[in-house]
Amino acid sequence: MEEENEKDLIGQDNIQEIIEDTIQHLNNPVNILKPIVKRYLSAVTKVNKEGNKFYFSDGEARVEIRVVSDEIFRVRLAPNGVFLDDFSYAVPVVDQKVSTFNLAEQEDSYTISTNTITCNIRKKDFLISFIDNNSQMVMSEDESPMHWEENKDFGGYHVFATKRCMPDENFFGLGDKSGNLNLRGRHFQNWNTDAYSFGWDQDPLYRTIPFYMGLHKESSYGIFFDNTFRSHFDFGREDHNKTSFWSDGGELQYYYIHGPHLMDVVKRYQSITGTHPMPPKWALGYHQCRWSYYPESKVKEIAEGFRSRKIPCDAIYLDIDYMDGYRCFTWNKKYFPDPKKMIRNLSAIGFKTVVMIDPGIKVDDNYWVFKEGKENNYFCRRSDDYYMEGHVWPGRCQFPDFTNPKVREWWGGLYKELVDMGVAGVWNDMNEPAVFGSGTFPNDVRHHFDGRRGSHRKAHNVYGMQMMRSTYDGLKKLMRNKRPFTITRAGYAGMQRYGSVWTGDNVATWEHLKMGNIQCQRMAMSGVPFCGTDIGGFSGEPDGELFTRWIQLGTFSPFMRAHSAGDTAAREPWSFDEPFTSINRKFIELRYRLLPYLYSVFWEHHRYGFPILRPMVMLEQHELKNHYREDEFSFGDKILVCPVLEQGAISRMVYLPSGLWYNYWTNELLSGGDELHIEASIETMPLFIKAGSVIPEYPVMQYVGEKNIQEVMLNIYYADYEVNSFFFEDHGDTYAFEQGIYSEKKFIVKGDENSVLIEQSVEGMYTNTYEWYQHKVIGIPFDVEKVIIDEREAAEFHFDEIGVLHFRTSRSFNEIRIYAS
Repeated sequence: MEEENEKDLIGQDNIQEIIEDTIQHLNNPVNILKPIVKRYLSAVTKVNKEGNKFYFSDGEARVEIRVVSDEIFRVRLAPNGVFLDDFSYAVPVVDQKVSTFNLAEQEDSYTISTNTITCNIRKKDFLISFIDNNSQMVMSEDESPMHWEENKDFGGYHVFATKRCMPDENFFGLGDKSGNLNLRGRHFQNWNTDAYSFGWDQDPLYRTIPFYMGLHKESSYGIFFDNTFRSHFDFGREDHNKTSFWSDGGELQYYYIHGPHLMDVVKRYQSITGTHPMPPKWALGYHQCRWSYYPESKVKEIAEGFRSRKIPCDAIYLDIDYMDGYRCFTWNKKYFPDPKKMIRNLSAIGFKTVVMIDPGIKVDDNYWVFKEGKENNYFCRRSDDYYMEGHVWPGRCQFPDFTNPKVREWWGGLYKELVDMGVAGVWNDMNEPAVFGSGTFPNDVRHHFDGRRGSHRKAHNVYGMQMMRSTYDGLKKLMRNKRPFTITRAGYAGMQRYGSVWTGDNVATWEHLKMGNIQCQRMAMSGVPFCGTDIGGFSGEPDGELFTRWIQLGTFSPFMRAHSAGDTAAREPWSFDEPFTSINRKFIELRYRLLPYLYSVFWEHHRYGFPILRPMVMLEQHELKNHYREDEFSFGDKILVCPVLEQGAISRMVYLPSGLWYNYWTNELLSGGDELHIEASIETMPLFIKAGSVIPEYPVMQYVGEKNIQEVMLNIYYADYEVNSFFFEDHGDTYAFEQGIYSEKKFIVKGDENSVLIEQSVEGMYTNTYEWYQHKVIGIPFDVEKVIIDEREAAEFHFDEIGVLHFRTSRSFNEIRIYAS
């Protein structure tokens, strides 16, 4: 059958589906005189093969099943037999390496198999299912055939897919959603929305990531519904036996992504949509923002406030008030008479300047950006050829069509003056796109869509992503070999290739602290790793306790930024006096001490596709209780973070995954697999280090690069089993790592009752600026007689008052052996 090009089969209509649909239709009296327009795939009548693509037909509609890799299949439906252009903003390159695949025919079905999974297409009713070849377990299967309904108002189709919802199945992902981490029993829609002060379970929010993971019988899979129109997902809410996804237009195109582990699914999803580029190292520091810091004297006051109080900070943000009448790419010379000098002075004391740029361009013939856009026809138009106009901060505005590559190139070039002034990062806001009054653009706005044309119904959810793309590409070109830093409010799947995000305009409440914790975990599971919250809440007024608990959580958010609205009280780390100022300083300093670990985790994401934050369900998906645990997460695979999310709490219950863990603050060794009651006064937050880990540590700096590092601390946590750790270093802000100018160090730690072995191997050509490691070995269960470093006995080592072993080695050591007396 594999070599056969076409096969005619005798099939039958899906009679049961038609009967059910007819009954439902006739139960509504309004519909009695209307024809039934929802149509389902019927029996398979034809099959043909073209390379790694297989085409199945019921005589009218066609389905393409494409083998993307051993673990990924793509499914497309063409209701009238003609597929749309094969184009995606989310997936730059579809095909990956496939070991082998084949098509086979059985009596009742066709199967397409790789080494890992099998796609089964049932002949009589076109039901599609995916099966794990190893366990023979059905991972995902259609409950009813794919179906569609003609859209008489706009053309095209509403397209639908309905899957079985297994009795024990739970769901995760879907990106920017509020509420509980587990999606089971809920309904969502994707339509990028300016959701100011959003609430628990409010939907939709700012971003669209139509990717979810199902987990049942300890195995997982993913579905990525690559459709930019308004889309909907139902995870057993309407019918607890069904999971459905559908769209108001476009093509029914989805990827099945196999696990069986959630980590595998996320990595494979990112293999098609991309990972985040390596950020400049300073972007992992602490950032301070407000709407707005102005005039220049206020910016200077904030900068000096950090330096005089010895609170580390790397970036200060300028919100829209730095502009002349909110005109993008301009400066208000009353507030900022010499911006280049100000940015230079900030840089001299270690601050990077990040500025906001919105998409709305003021209609003003004396405004050079508007004139260029108008003369080149770069702004969006409506169906009757009027320009799309709407009111935002500058007043009446027009909006660039970022789905046009010429517009993207133009927009990227507009940053030249800002870059020449020394601006280090750009923040794209209001790009859902948001318009006062109407909310967003009308449906009839036309877009270029990279030559494939479309209304705003099609382009809405990718508008913000393409704006950030043009910003990132422009900055990358203008900054030459320096890495740009970009942040966006809106986006679509694949947005991680262009920059970072935050969770939007939150509120200074304990509920929002909890919600932000979950949102960042969900974004990480959905392929968007560089995410944070507005620490302290954008609107409302936190007290010192809430702000400090938020700083503690933010210390272990990939993106750490405090931000607040202009009508709120001051929101800097020292704004709540003692003891909060000292506690905030302590945790921000901890962030900077752990930067080599955080940066290494980012490298593991960029190069290998690992998520940075990992919810408890990703650590132990076989434990059903973990499907509902959502407070705790790991940062990388070595640090377990258990934030305090309740007002007045001085302790909390903590679940430790199986294995051995060290309390970060006390070095107490604890056994995992159970819940423990842990003290958590306002001065601390429960943190645990996996036994066997090597955690690199820098000296505290006021900003990244402040000090020339003389030695690096290696915190080594004893384990009586083997554990691998990674430590990545490079220049921190260039692309030299792409030519091998980096250092990826692998540490292996293995102990027993009488010895500890520590091995180091190094990949890459980067030369470190320091020569020494200071070792701290924690948890050694025996008295030490000698330490052998590369077959030479160490002349000096000692234990401190809490039993931690200290010694020093060259950074280029290969092997250390610690022996009992």
